[in-house]
Amino acid sequence: MSSHPAPEPAKSTRSAGLSGRVRVAGDKSISHRSLIFGLLSVGETLIGGLLEGEDVLATARACRALGADVERLGEGRWRVRGVGVGGLRTPSEPLDFGNAGTGSRLMMGVVAGAPIQATFDGDASLRSRPMRRILDPLEKMGATVVSCAEGGRLPLTLKGADRPLPIEYESPVPSAQVKSAVLLAGLGAPGVTTVIEREATRDHTERMLRGFGAEVSVERHGEHGRIIRLAGQPELKATAISVPADPSSAAFPLVAALIVEGSEITLEGVMTNPLRTGLLITLTEMGADVTLANIREDGGEEVCDLVVRGSRLKGVDVPAERAPTMIDEYPILAVAAAFAEGETRMRGLSELRVKESDRLAAVHAGLAANGVESRIEGDDLIVAGKGRVAGGGEPVETHLDHRIAMSFLIMGLAAEREVTVDDGAMIATSFPTFAPLMRGLGAEIEMEASK
Repeated sequence: MSSHPAPEPAKSTRSAGLSGRVRVAGDKSISHRSLIFGLLSVGETLIGGLLEGEDVLATARACRALGADVERLGEGRWRVRGVGVGGLRTPSEPLDFGNAGTGSRLMMGVVAGAPIQATFDGDASLRSRPMRRILDPLEKMGATVVSCAEGGRLPLTLKGADRPLPIEYESPVPSAQVKSAVLLAGLGAPGVTTVIEREATRDHTERMLRGFGAEVSVERHGEHGRIIRLAGQPELKATAISVPADPSSAAFPLVAALIVEGSEITLEGVMTNPLRTGLLITLTEMGADVTLANIREDGGEEVCDLVVRGSRLKGVDVPAERAPTMIDEYPILAVAAAFAEGETRMRGLSELRVKESDRLAAVHAGLAANGVESRIEGDDLIVAGKGRVAGGGEPVETHLDHRIAMSFLIMGLAAEREVTVDDGAMIATSFPTFAPLMRGLGAEIEMEASK
C-alpha cells in the first residue's frame, strides 16, 4: 500500500495583479485513458502532453504490470506498445494506485472484462473511498470480487470474467467512472454493452473508444441523459494522442485572476468539451470577465485560450443538473463565491461526499476557518459572499485532498490575511507544477518543501 509522504504545510498571501501567459498540465481524465487505451490496443500509441502527476504515473505502472511496454520519451511524451483487448496478463504484484480514484476504477473495468485476476490497493485516502458502485455492474458482467475490505473498499482482489456478459446498465448516480468501467469491461464481451445515463457525464471514454476504432453510438435519453452502446470485442488500433490542457487544473489560475484585483492572464489550450464547461458557464453568470480566444480542435477535443481579467463577482444559483459538468470544480467555485457579493447556492452536491475526501464538509470547514459564512442544507452548499475574505484562521484541514489544498491557497491570494493549509504535498497527484506556475504569474504561494 502507498504511504502518504510527511505533511508539507503551505500558505498564500495577498498578491498584486497576476499577469502572464501559461499552459496548465494535460487533462488528467484523458491522460489516464490514453495509457489505458494504449494498453488495450494493438501497436504503438504515442502520447503528447501527458499529465505526469502521481495519479497518472500509477496508471502507467499498472498498464506495465498488465503487459504493456510503457516508455517515457521526454517531458509529457510517452509511448505505449499495447497487448490488445485479449492479451492482458495477470500482474505478479498488487496494482498500487496511490491516490488515483479514476485510474483504479477504470482499471477495474479493464480487469473485469479479461480472464485474469488482480489486486487493487492505494493510499489511506483511496482505501477509504467506496468502490461498490463500480463493482455492482462488473459483477453482473461476470467478474468476481475474491476479497475486499469492508464496504467493497480497497485492498480488493478482482477476478475477471472468462466470458464477459454484455449488459444494459442504468447508473443510479451520474458518474463517468462507473460508465467508463462498464464500457471498458464491455470491450471483452460479445454483443452490445449499453449504459443509460439519466444525466450526461464527461464523455472522454466514448470519444476515445471511437478514436481507437471501436463502434460506439450515443443518443439522447430524456432531457439531460444519454444512451451509450458499445459493440464488444473490437480490435482497437493504436493511434497518436495529443492531451489538451486540463480545465479542472486551469480552474485554479482562472479563479485566482478573477479575485485578485488588476489581474490579466491567458490560459493556453484549455479543453472546452461541453461536458466539462460548467465552471466557465457559472463564473460567466457571476460576472467573470473571461474571453474564449483561438477556438480550435486538438486531439479530438474542443480547446481554446482563456483570457481572464480581475472581476467583481455576484452570487448565483447553480442548478443541480450542472454538477456532472463541474464536479471537481466546486471547491474552487466556493472560493470565488466567497469573494462575490451575495449568496451563491450550489445544488445537488451528493457526489462531493465520496471524492478524495468529503469535499462538501471540507469546503464548509475551510470557509469557516477563514471567516466566510456558509451552510450545508441537504446536498446543497450555500456561501454568503461579502465581496471580501478575512483569512488568517487556523490551517485548513485538507484531508489528503489536492483540490481542497489548491482551492484555499488560491483564496489566500486575495484575502486580507494569509491563508494556510495543513498539507500541500498531495498537490503533486494532479498538478505537480501548481506552485511554480502560480508564482510565475505573480502569486505569493509558499510550500514548505520549496523553502
